[in-house]
Amino acid sequence: MKKSRRTFIRDMGMGSAGIAIGGLGLGFTSKSYANIVGSNERLRVAVIGTNGRGLAHIGAFGKVKNTEVAFLCDVDDKALNKGLDFAEKKIGKRPATTKDLRTLLSNKDIDALSIAMPDHWHAPATILCCQAGKHVYVEKPLSHNPHEGELAVQAARKYKRVVQMGSQRRSWPVLTEGITALHGGVIGKVHMAKAWYTNSRGSIGIGKTAPVPAGLDYELWQGPAPRVPFRDNLIHYNWHWFWHWGTGEALNNGTHEIDVIRWGLGVDYPLRVNSVGGRYYFKDDWETPDTQIITFDCPGETSVIWEGRSCNSRLVEGEDRGVIFYGEGGSMSTGGNSYIIYDKKNKVVKEVKSNIEIDGRNTLSPSEGLDVVHFANFVDAIRDNKLPNADVETGYKSTLWVQLGNIAQRVGYTLNIDQHNGHILDNPKASKLWRREYERGWEPKI
Repeated sequence: MKKSRRTFIRDMGMGSAGIAIGGLGLGFTSKSYANIVGSNERLRVAVIGTNGRGLAHIGAFGKVKNTEVAFLCDVDDKALNKGLDFAEKKIGKRPATTKDLRTLLSNKDIDALSIAMPDHWHAPATILCCQAGKHVYVEKPLSHNPHEGELAVQAARKYKRVVQMGSQRRSWPVLTEGITALHGGVIGKVHMAKAWYTNSRGSIGIGKTAPVPAGLDYELWQGPAPRVPFRDNLIHYNWHWFWHWGTGEALNNGTHEIDVIRWGLGVDYPLRVNSVGGRYYFKDDWETPDTQIITFDCPGETSVIWEGRSCNSRLVEGEDRGVIFYGEGGSMSTGGNSYIIYDKKNKVVKEVKSNIEIDGRNTLSPSEGLDVVHFANFVDAIRDNKLPNADVETGYKSTLWVQLGNIAQRVGYTLNIDQHNGHILDNPKASKLWRREYERGWEPKI
C-alpha cells in the first residue's frame, strides 16, 4: 500500500539508517521517496527571512517543478509584507505567514525550510529544522563560527536530512565544465589560486541606542546571540559588519569564491592561514575588515589568496569578483558561469561564456536564472536520495576556510591547521574563537 507523504517523512526520520560524515547515501531509497514526493506531488517549502536574499529563494523555488512556497517567515512585519508582495508578483500567490520559525517545525505539511536569516541564525536554525525532520536549504555561510558548523553537519547526518548550502556556483553548468577540465589537467598541476571580491560600500555611521521599531520582534531576531540593546544602524543589512552577528565580507562574499577554489583544488583543509587588513576607509561602527587579504598554504605545494575590498570597486581582470587558477601549463580564470583557459604564454586556448547575465554585487541574487538550478538540485536531492551539490559537509569546509582567515585576522597570528579535522593547532587564543557564547536557553544542541 502506498504510504502518505507525512507517514513516509516520519518513517524516514525514525527508522532509516543514517550515514557518517563523508558517506554516500541518506538511508532511504529513491524508489520509496518517489512514491511520496514524485513527479506529480509537490514539495512544500517555507522561506525564513524575506527582506533580501530570501526574496530570491521565493522566486527560485517558485520556478522549480512541483515545488510550492507554502509559508513565509520573518520577525519584521515590513519584511514579511515585502515577501508577500514579491511572492504575489513572482509566483502568483500570497503564502501563509508566521513571525516565529519555531511554529513551522511541528507543521507536518512542510517538507523543507529555506533559511535566509542573518549569519548568527544559520547553523542554529539548520539544527532545529533537522531535528524537526525538515530538509534545509541554508544561505552561506553555513555558520557563524566553526563549532556550530560542525554541529550542523552532525545534525544533518543524525536526522538524515538533505542540507544544501547556498553556494550556487556548485550548480552552474559552464563553471562545472571548467572545473571538470581543471581536474582533467587542462593547465597541469595548479600551484596557486587567487580569488577576489570588490565593492564600493559607504559608511554605516555611529549608531545610537534606540527604541525597537514597531513590528520588529528584536528578541527573536537576536535568537541565539547574547542580548544587546537595539541600535539604529544595525538592521537590516549592517549587522554583517559586527562580529556579534555577522562574519564580515570574507564570509558574506568570499565564501563563494573560496568554495570554487576548494572545489577546483580538491583540498579539504589548508595547512596554514594568515590574514592582514582592517577597517580603513571610514571611522564608524563597522568592526570587520573592509580591506583584507587572506593567504592559505595548502597540501600539494599550492598557495591560495583571497582579496576583499569592500570600499574600493576597482575590477580585477575586468571582473568585480572571480577566481584564477595558475598551473604549470597555463591558467584558467572565471568570473561567474564562464571560464577562459590560457597557455603558458597567456594566449587564449579556450573561452566558454554563458548567455545568462550575472551581477556579482547584487545582494538579492547575482543571477535569477542560475539560482533556480541550485534550488532545483536541492529538490532533486530530496526526491532522488542523493547528496546535493553543496552538501552540508562541503559547505562546512568552505565556510571554515574563511572563518579561519577571520580568526587569524583577529588574533594577529598565522594559524597551523590539523589536516584530520580542520582544527587550529597549538594556539589557545585563536581556539577560543572556534565557538561563541549563546543567550541562555538558545544554545544549539544535537
